[in-house]
Amino acid sequence: MSSIHDPRYINLIKYLISIREEKKITQVELAFSLKKHQSYVAKVENRDRRIDLIELHDWLKAINVDIVEFIKIIDLT
Repeated sequence: MSSIHDPRYINLIKYLISIREEKKITQVELAFSLKKHQSYVAKVENRDRRIDLIELHDWLKAINVDIVEFIKIIDLT
């Protein structure tokens, strides 16, 4: 199974989207904070592009979420 189709990865991305939306941050605003194009955010959120640990750290920092707290909350089982 491709890692982007793994249910744990799908849940991780869904949670990232929900946090971004809860904080009323647009893809454009997030991309600007990450110094990326909006298409980068869209590709990650649509699971067309996988996000690595360093990118996840930067993403969470940009939306003001502590990575340790994120890992405690996200269910990857």
